[in-house]
Amino acid sequence: MLTTQLFRFLAVGILNTLFGYSLYALLIYLGLEYTYALLFATIAGVIFNFHTIGRLVFQSRDKRLIGKFFAVYAITFCVNLLLIKLMVRFGLSAYLAGAFAIIPTTILSFLLNKFFVFKGKQHETY
Repeated sequence: MLTTQLFRFLAVGILNTLFGYSLYALLIYLGLEYTYALLFATIAGVIFNFHTIGRLVFQSRDKRLIGKFFAVYAITFCVNLLLIKLMVRFGLSAYLAGAFAIIPTTILSFLLNKFFVFKGKQHETY
């Protein structure tokens, strides 16, 4: 079950990441500072990601879990921002730093969603 969920999480995550990173890069291109670009890209992706991750990865339509899901995004946002800031300080561009931060924040996001948001039995509330 864990391998199937992880595979689905990664597959859905590709779509979610393409959307989020494209928006992040576009906002930087339009002149927004990377901190705000990351914040707006994260906010824009949360609702879409809640539905895709909940339904396609964990077979849940339980809308009551959105508060926990937002908490996971707040945590991953902070970790993501910290990683980007560190890499920018070491001379990486904000574009590359954002791309490199994807891997550790993806792992963190999966673990928090699996064991905090969608833990236990599958949720079937519609």
